[in-house]
Amino acid sequence: MDYFSIPAQDLGRDAKIPVYPLGDSGEVFYELALQMTDAIRANNAAGRPTVFICPVGPVGQYPIFVRLVNQERLSLKNCWFFNMDEYLNDDGTYIGRESPLSFRGFMDRNVYGKIDADLLMDPAQRVFPDPADPEKGDKLLESLGGPDICFGGIGINGHLAFNEAREDMTAAAFAQLGTRVVELTPETRTANAIGDRGGAIDAMPKLAVTIGIRQILSAKKVRLGVFRDWHRAVVRQAAYGPVTAHFPASLLQEHPDAAIYANGVAAGRPF
Repeated sequence: MDYFSIPAQDLGRDAKIPVYPLGDSGEVFYELALQMTDAIRANNAAGRPTVFICPVGPVGQYPIFVRLVNQERLSLKNCWFFNMDEYLNDDGTYIGRESPLSFRGFMDRNVYGKIDADLLMDPAQRVFPDPADPEKGDKLLESLGGPDICFGGIGINGHLAFNEAREDMTAAAFAQLGTRVVELTPETRTANAIGDRGGAIDAMPKLAVTIGIRQILSAKKVRLGVFRDWHRAVVRQAAYGPVTAHFPASLLQEHPDAAIYANGVAAGRPF
């Protein structure tokens, strides 16, 4: 695990996933927002649909994206946004959109609700994985030719979306997992409780529905942003560690066009 000792100035050198150390978090978010608008602009000009997998975490790119879309009058009419995941109640149904934890509610309030209506795509093109029919979104995504770009972050245990770490699977088998309902690990619930529930782990949902790792890996490009203190270790393990289901982000080492953008905090040496 010598990769944990890589200093900030060397982060990205000889990495198995390209890592781009930037300055503050704003630079990371601006880079992600530009990747979104650049792809939409190019596809609109070519008459092609734009298909993204989108996270709710990181989210700092969305205010920038919304502003650019409205200022440039950039049409989203031919865009499809597939969100990564959503929390579930104990009975496997969606948590309410009104919950501050709801990713569907976040997208409604902070993205779709702030884009000028004449630029916005049809609601049918704003897709969340369905816990009652997980394969539905996978089939739709495939029918559209797969994602142009998957955006996201990396969880403390290396998860992408809520594709939680597995100790009982090979990397190859894990890479084939599709959209499904998952039980969240204690690590994920703890890390998310710190930011979302003031540390109240027991107030965090135990279940979620997540887009599959297979769908993420099928994207033509994958662009991740990392910016927290604990991302110092996470980004190094993803980019330099072994490829294993124990740390799902490591599977991106085998992706043809993946990149990680790290702010100054995340680029720092863990210890």
